[in-house]
Amino acid sequence: MSKTALLFAGQGAQAVGMGKDLAAAFPSAKGWFDRANAALGYDLASICFNGPEPELTKTENAQPGIFLASWVAFQLLKERVGVQSRNGRDCSAADTLKRELQLKFDATAGLSLGEFTALTAADAMSFEDGLRVVRQRGRFMQEASEATRGGMAAVIGLDEAPTREVCAESGVVLANLNCPGQLVISGESDKIAKAVELAKAKGARRAIALPVAGAYHSPLMAGAQPKLQAELAKVKLSPPVVPVMSNVTGEAHGTPADISTRLVEQVTSSVFWEKSMRTLLAQGFTRFIELGPGTALSGFMKRIDKDAQMLNVADVASLEATVKALVP
Repeated sequence: MSKTALLFAGQGAQAVGMGKDLAAAFPSAKGWFDRANAALGYDLASICFNGPEPELTKTENAQPGIFLASWVAFQLLKERVGVQSRNGRDCSAADTLKRELQLKFDATAGLSLGEFTALTAADAMSFEDGLRVVRQRGRFMQEASEATRGGMAAVIGLDEAPTREVCAESGVVLANLNCPGQLVISGESDKIAKAVELAKAKGARRAIALPVAGAYHSPLMAGAQPKLQAELAKVKLSPPVVPVMSNVTGEAHGTPADISTRLVEQVTSSVFWEKSMRTLLAQGFTRFIELGPGTALSGFMKRIDKDAQMLNVADVASLEATVKALVP
């Protein structure tokens, strides 16, 4: 029997207008945006829907914004799969109750920030706690970025071993191992510039600096860690109801105490996304549903295993297409 994993978008996926058509089409979606505004005490929904882009791109807004848009996509998918009958008519309340379990998923994973959404979807923390923590996480990472001079660069078409040589020679670190031929490096700005040139010299098809505020997933983010640890200490963490993949290990999370430790480590650790996906594939997962803005995770999976079924929910059109694929 095939197994399904839910995948949640990470920072960089944000786009002005995300979630807007979903909130307009579904009252329940608008309800989640309103609930988020109340939890945070400011109008995050308006920033998601209308920008302006520089405001949405701020880490302290982008992180909760992506979390929220991804969560809404998840909730709507559950809702639509639950009420869509075989003949296209809405089911009765009793049938709906029985069918709500139809969105079966056996694991969750999220890219960096998305790991918090994945944990929330697996009932490891509440929606409000997850939202507030990622808002603070974004703020702490922004503060760490402003206290350092760091950057990141994408390295395309170069294997891991020579990319690690580039990192060692230039004094930067390997931040994201996303998929074959798509790696991201992170470190001090001047060293990133040197690393870009070294990567090209070693045969990278492309090596390009990314438009980010800081050196995420590098030691330059260490200033954010004790603050995040203090925030997580205020949150009730529960054992996930399904396995949730850790970016730090590429394996499923352990106890709630382990989850907290890994989430703090994740701020400065490499993101082992490809390893996480290969772990799931080896366990018999064949269907992956990307939830939230963009389709970056779908693109990574095509490079990891082109035979895996990829679905996504980012807007009304993709929601309906995914529901159609899930409900015979």
